[in-house]
Amino acid sequence: MIWVNGVLSDTLPITDRGLLYGDGVWETIAIVHGQPQRLSWHLERLLQGLQALAIPAPDMTQWVTEILQVCQGRDSAVLKLIVTRGQGMRGYNPRECQQPTRIAQISVRYVYPAAYAQQGIRLALCETRLAQQPRLAGFKHLNRLEQVLARAEFDTNYQEGLVRDTADKIIEGTMSNVFLIQADGSVDTPELTQCGIAGIMRRVVLQVLHEWEIPYRIGALSLADMHSCSAIFMTNSLIGIWPVREFMGKIYPVAPLITELQTKVNAIT
Repeated sequence: MIWVNGVLSDTLPITDRGLLYGDGVWETIAIVHGQPQRLSWHLERLLQGLQALAIPAPDMTQWVTEILQVCQGRDSAVLKLIVTRGQGMRGYNPRECQQPTRIAQISVRYVYPAAYAQQGIRLALCETRLAQQPRLAGFKHLNRLEQVLARAEFDTNYQEGLVRDTADKIIEGTMSNVFLIQADGSVDTPELTQCGIAGIMRRVVLQVLHEWEIPYRIGALSLADMHSCSAIFMTNSLIGIWPVREFMGKIYPVAPLITELQTKVNAIT
């Protein structure tokens, strides 16, 4: 079911800039027992994206009321929120746009095999690179062509793909963030100042590591770092935490820290 500007609808004007240019932002939120999980964090990132693109924010009080209403009675579902710059004239100039378009979509939540979380996944290495553009880094803008190309590179023998930037630095998965556990128990995750999405589950994991006083580093990572670490896991708001059991022919264990993090983050809403 889809709501456009608060009205149940499955149509969008052809002149909407979200369709024409990917001119907008989006969020994907898990719904559990009628409650959108970590809604405030998702809306915070959505607003950061709107600010970066200079798109006026919709009336958030009104929208949150609508969001909570459409989530009621949904035991396990996915909420996708989209804000575009709205309708505009032909051409790139955004100044003619007056009113942003807000979209809320409810869909069935796909249930992944339990083995992905318990035993780990196979991670492919993608050749598609992410372009460095710091003005678009961190949030979810609507132009996802790089992710589409990267995802098309691997088949069902793999559950996720690892993506680098044009400088060959590790950035993220096609739909997830990546964490490396070192032999000394510390944790590394890529910096996302030039490209990539700063995921909400990534934020949760970093918060838990801080609370547990486990050393972590946010910085530049390479393929060599992937090969030398002790364990790897991937995160996003819908999958939670997936250990990586195989990457480029190397087998990785499901480290105790991964299992502990899975238990902890599942208890945080």
